[in-house]
Amino acid sequence: MLELNSLEKAVRSFSIAVERWKTVPEDKEVRDSVVQRFEYTYELCHKMLRRQLQEFAANPSEIASLDYKALIREATKFRLITHPENWFEYRRKRNLTSHTYNEDTAEDVASSALNFLQDAQDLITCLQKL
Repeated sequence: MLELNSLEKAVRSFSIAVERWKTVPEDKEVRDSVVQRFEYTYELCHKMLRRQLQEFAANPSEIASLDYKALIREATKFRLITHPENWFEYRRKRNLTSHTYNEDTAEDVASSALNFLQDAQDLITCLQKL
C-alpha cells in the first residue's frame, strides 16, 4: 500500500491556493501560488500513479520504462483515472511552466489547474480505496 500523506498534503495546499484565488482572481501572487502548487501536486500525482502501477504489475520494470502517455493509459485501465486526455493536457501545462514564465502562460496554467484539482482529489480517493 502506498504512503499517501505527502500527496494528500500537496492536494490540500493546492486546494487552499485555488480557493483563495477564486476569491481574489486579480491577485497575481495568489495566481502564481496556484501555478506553483499545481506543479508539485502534479509531479506527486505522476509519481504515485507510477508507484501504484508498479505494485499491480507482474513485472514492475515494465511500468518503470513506460513513457508518460502509456503510463496514463495504463492508469486508465486500472481505473485510477477516468479522463486520460485531461492528464495529457496537465502534462502540457506543466511543461509550459517549467520552460518559461510570462503573464499569459501563468493565467492559462492557473485556469487549467482549477480542473486539475478535482482530478487530483479523485486520484487520491481511488488510491485510498486500494
